[in-house]
Amino acid sequence: MTLTIGKLSKTTGVNVETIRYYERIGLLTPAVRTESGYRTFGEREAERLRFVKRGRELGFSLEEIRTLVELADQPGQPCAEVDRLAEGHLAEVRQRIADLRRLEAELERLVGCTESSVRECRIVEALSGGR
Repeated sequence: MTLTIGKLSKTTGVNVETIRYYERIGLLTPAVRTESGYRTFGEREAERLRFVKRGRELGFSLEEIRTLVELADQPGQPCAEVDRLAEGHLAEVRQRIADLRRLEAELERLVGCTESSVRECRIVEALSGGR
């Protein structure tokens, strides 16, 4: 199966410019070019693009995904490195969740303005460094 960049985009749900970017930075194998210069991709590239997209959806950085792609290309290797990378990412996600919970608590403390004017509003005062 041969896909143009537009069809690859539709098949994977990844924007054409993003596909070109991934190709430029080496996450995708450079496309085969037709005589007229159009990029063509195969099922392998579509699978790789789905892998990268899912990694991004899970919050992995492009460098982490690059490492995961390299490891995925060596299926016989032990998965300890993949596990280490995922554990590190999990720790980052947990930290972000903790930060968001603190933010949530602060916003809950501030909302519910009962003052008559913005001048006396707790939220505006807190953002100005007051409370």
